[in-house]
Amino acid sequence: MNEIDTHQRPPPPPQRDFVSWFRNSSPYIHAHRNRTFVISFGGEAVLDPAFANHIHDLALLSSLGIRLVLVHGIRPQIDERLQKLGITSRFYRHLRITDDVALQCVKEAAGLVRVEIEALLSMGLANSPMAGARIRVVSGNFVTARPIGVIDGIDYCHTGAIRKVDQAAIQQQLEQHNVVLISPTGYSPSGEIFNLCAEQVATDIAIALQAEKILLLSEQKLCDPDSGQLLQQLTTTQAEQFLKQHKNLAATIIHPLQAAIRSCQGGVRRAHLLERTQDGALLLELFTRDGSGTLISSAPFETLRQATLNNIPGILELIAPLEEQGKLVKRSREHLEIEIGDYTIIERDGLIIGCAALHAIPDSDAGIITCFAIHEDYQNADRGKQLFAFIHRQARQRHLHKLFVLSTQTMHWFIERGFQPAELDALPHSLRQQYDHQRNTRILCLPIEP
Repeated sequence: MNEIDTHQRPPPPPQRDFVSWFRNSSPYIHAHRNRTFVISFGGEAVLDPAFANHIHDLALLSSLGIRLVLVHGIRPQIDERLQKLGITSRFYRHLRITDDVALQCVKEAAGLVRVEIEALLSMGLANSPMAGARIRVVSGNFVTARPIGVIDGIDYCHTGAIRKVDQAAIQQQLEQHNVVLISPTGYSPSGEIFNLCAEQVATDIAIALQAEKILLLSEQKLCDPDSGQLLQQLTTTQAEQFLKQHKNLAATIIHPLQAAIRSCQGGVRRAHLLERTQDGALLLELFTRDGSGTLISSAPFETLRQATLNNIPGILELIAPLEEQGKLVKRSREHLEIEIGDYTIIERDGLIIGCAALHAIPDSDAGIITCFAIHEDYQNADRGKQLFAFIHRQARQRHLHKLFVLSTQTMHWFIERGFQPAELDALPHSLRQQYDHQRNTRILCLPIEP
């Protein structure tokens, strides 16, 4: 008879990938719960056969406790109706001129698109992982508007600008766990209807609610026109500069980028520009470390700064795998608390992805770099070089003349940065007394020019 194997076996690769992904996403699931997200998407998204996938993802976000305000566009639907009437759509400065005929098309398009979205969200998502989910959708006259008027001699007729957002009414619906769906139309106290820009509606609502995020699903990614590379992160200042330098951008990217900038300037913590044609773009952006689109914020998303006591848990989590591998000497929480003032960290969206400590060696003009670590997922973007350059500047500011490193497995990385092998006698006396001969650590030294 075969013996029963009572030892735990690791799961097969596909299961391991799922377990790893789920664990990595859990901090975001926790952080997003009960937060308000405003999500904007154009009428093009609604016409796409793959729009049902976005609906599934929105339902999933709602089920995870995220408070959703959805703002949809209707530009292609209006164009289609005007085209059937033999009328050419008119725009000035990327805004539609809404005459009486166009306004009738706006009403028809807004009503049809809103009903279609409500119907999709009310299906319970049959034959999907969210089957049976009850998603209550609420629409209403939450936006008061006024006419834009005449600009550069052009009468915009029924094209409007937002006067007020009924923040209290929207908030009440969100607290009742309803998804709020808003069309790009506004109403005046006298009963007039105005055609609004969907991105502007989303922006004003996000600011009024002081939403945690605004996510703008655009027709294309925000890329550097020269290199074609995705711009993963911009501050509002950098985004404004980008718009000034690239004046020939398509309206489909200008509107969401302007909305992102204004949202952050109005107090929204973060804005995300996502390409709507990417399957699962919302989930990738919200539940993975690097996301899938462009993050815009008033302050940098990733910072290099001096550590504080609040960062100790993150540092311990970062260095634990390296301690187990013998690459770093084990450090206790108490040890870190005492020396935290010597530590520098790289923080990315609340996650510590790099750290290093610079300790001045007593009774000498030298310092030693310890606990130098970069998270394995972020080792290919020169962060180690940035961290070392910062530590090197610190050493010069402290008027240190030498830097030492004791390493067992990363000698060559430091040698590439100018360190040279040294003997035990080269260490200052206090450091020499602490040297662990059992680890047989290699000693490296770098002279610091004044």
